[in-house]
Amino acid sequence: MLPVAVDAMGGDHAPDAPVAGARLAAERGIPVVLVGPSDLAERVDTGGLPLIEAAEVIEMDDDPASAVRRKKDSTLVRAAEAVRDGAASAMISAGNTGATMASALLRMGRIRGVSRPAIATPIPVPGSTPTVLLDAGANAEVQPDWLVQFAQMGAVYSRDRFGIEQPRVGLLSIGEEPGKGDTLRKDTFELLVDAPGISFIGNVEGRDVMSDRVDVVVTDGFTGNVVLKTLEGGMKAVVAALLDAFSADEYRTHAEALMPALLPLYTSLDPETYGGAVLLGVDGVCVISHGSSSPTAIVNGIVVAREMVEAGLIDEIRTTVAA
Repeated sequence: MLPVAVDAMGGDHAPDAPVAGARLAAERGIPVVLVGPSDLAERVDTGGLPLIEAAEVIEMDDDPASAVRRKKDSTLVRAAEAVRDGAASAMISAGNTGATMASALLRMGRIRGVSRPAIATPIPVPGSTPTVLLDAGANAEVQPDWLVQFAQMGAVYSRDRFGIEQPRVGLLSIGEEPGKGDTLRKDTFELLVDAPGISFIGNVEGRDVMSDRVDVVVTDGFTGNVVLKTLEGGMKAVVAALLDAFSADEYRTHAEALMPALLPLYTSLDPETYGGAVLLGVDGVCVISHGSSSPTAIVNGIVVAREMVEAGLIDEIRTTVAA
């Protein structure tokens, strides 16, 4: 398998975290190639990993579209070009999300027939497989037929990533009844009923996202991103409150007894466990990790990238959309 291209300069903890994550992946036998400046090995221990040189970095506060066009020798652009040119099988970055999407879109291109790419993010469901939420931020405004394609791509991703043979697809709305929601939701509902390649179960509500009722939740990028950030904030607040309570002297003994049972739950709720989101619809595997990603998140994202390449995700999406 071709190596996974790792943006060594992407994220709040670059280059240390991305490089450390890449080294962990290499130790697991996953081929990786770093994308960074020529003196990267002088800044951090790369462990002798191969390097694609890139002299520029797109910063977190750069305008995505203009930065990609202006900084043609940036790590993000070079990573996307490596996938396009067959030098890498996939790319991963914890850098500027918008610029990662723009680099993948402008350099890899869209899969033929795909109207707009979408960000697919796994949402943890305790005791069950994660729910795939898309779009999680790529398209603030959408059209009904785009949402149908999101549903088709999300179903393919859920099947390849989590092994769900026939993923149940739900449309996020303000009520379960078919007539609930705004015009976009109502028009999309009618199209999803007859859409090929998916098992549409109807409308779902926000409370269903972290339940085992649905496998793929489809919505516009504005709403999806709000849902994602709300869930992230809520889970962090609950975990922080639990840890604060457990640290009290009177509960310390009880906390130590409960910890073995709670640690697996904590792991399942930790976003770093899932490695990041996947940009669906571009002609190559692109993993977008959180800006604050640790080496653990990076190596998990690399694993996801490798698995999606091996599963033939892009070809499956191409076939599904064409049908």
